[in-house]
Amino acid sequence: MKGTLYLVPNTLGNPDTSTTIPGGITTTVNTIEVYIVEDLRNARRYLKNLNRSIDIDRLTFYELNEHTPLEKVPSFLEQAELGQDIAIISEAGVPGVADPGAAVVRVAHEKGIRVVPLTGPSSILLALMASGLNGQSFCFHGYLPVKRPDRIRKIREIEQMALRKNETQLFIETPYRNDGLLTDILENCSSSTLLCIAADITLDSEFIFTRTVAEWLNKKPALHKRPVIFLLGK
Repeated sequence: MKGTLYLVPNTLGNPDTSTTIPGGITTTVNTIEVYIVEDLRNARRYLKNLNRSIDIDRLTFYELNEHTPLEKVPSFLEQAELGQDIAIISEAGVPGVADPGAAVVRVAHEKGIRVVPLTGPSSILLALMASGLNGQSFCFHGYLPVKRPDRIRKIREIEQMALRKNETQLFIETPYRNDGLLTDILENCSSSTLLCIAADITLDSEFIFTRTVAEWLNKKPALHKRPVIFLLGK
């Protein structure tokens, strides 16, 4: 009988796992010895936060990130094919959503390995929940283009999607480029378009507000180096 692939959520940066991670996850983690992780140091620290007595050195870790060749992914599941339960831990939030863990999940399905998602924080869903924008029809774009002309073109395109289809548009940026992205949004979107800025979700410094573009022009927050989800809607 094949093992199970568990998708283990990570925190969104809050070191206090008791406030954001369900207790049942610790119970599951205590039974697993093989992990596929996005960042080894981050994963080891997270597991220690979940269980101070865990013997990290007896665990096996496989790193999966943007540098991992796709042809290597099937080898991560060899123990599961032999009957051992394994788990994926992303760097933040839930595995498989805007996360390289999706590649492992796909291969697991191809191999007939059971996949079990565990509940935990997702910045995308938490931002949508708190935005007041349409939660029945929405689209996540991930990162927008880096080059400014292309980024501005994309912003205008997704604003039209939001207004025409009443579909909430979500996107993110590398934290050190947040302020530049916000400037481009405010300079290129209609003054009446709704913009939600969801920063530092689940942290003590959490900031989530939805205002019109015109209102944000007078209350522009500092977002440099803060994890942010941007949402456009009507």
